[in-house]
Amino acid sequence: MKLVNRYAKSSKISEAKFRVLLKCFVADLSATQTSEITQINRNTVNRYFNAFRERVCEICAQESPFSGSVEVDESYFGPRRVRGKRGRGAYGKTIVFGLLKRGDKVYTEIVPDASKQTLQGIIRGHVNLESVIHSDGWKGYDGLVDIGYDKHYRVNHGANEFSNGRNHINGIESFWSFAKMRLTQFHGINKDKFLLHLKECEFRFNHRDTDIYKLLLKSLRDKPLF
Repeated sequence: MKLVNRYAKSSKISEAKFRVLLKCFVADLSATQTSEITQINRNTVNRYFNAFRERVCEICAQESPFSGSVEVDESYFGPRRVRGKRGRGAYGKTIVFGLLKRGDKVYTEIVPDASKQTLQGIIRGHVNLESVIHSDGWKGYDGLVDIGYDKHYRVNHGANEFSNGRNHINGIESFWSFAKMRLTQFHGINKDKFLLHLKECEFRFNHRDTDIYKLLLKSLRDKPLF
């Protein structure tokens, strides 16, 4: 009799074992740990985990534009700073731009640079004009008022100013800390898979008060893998 798996129709894995795989993913277990638990080949586990991450990316892409109080910031992921290379971030690092609606969700995007044109293009595409924007003093945020964001407040990190009442970017900086700490468990990530892992961090943060096992299981039932 042909094996039926409603969550991955061409899979040779039973639904019961598929659910265990998903539970291991949700529990943030490594592929090696999951392989030991499920007795599924580690390469197969990685294949499914990456498929789960691709679904997570799809879910993240469906998030609504941000409004209210929004923090914006860039961060740099990758190797340690190379000696002799100066400037914002570090040579050889991946630049990630983030938006965080206070008390709610974060949005991340890999960017080629931290220029005004790049950062403000993303802000215009994801943040409503009536929002209150909080940023640091980076020149990439100069002129937000000129393009319609009348409420733009800044903290000057260069002058050791990190908070001034409600004017701060502590929320997005907390997300960067969470993402970087979580990604250290992989001991290095291939550049072509970095976006999947970044979006997984975004998804886990955004749904920190949600049963993400049930959320993903429903998504996979509605639109099976493979």
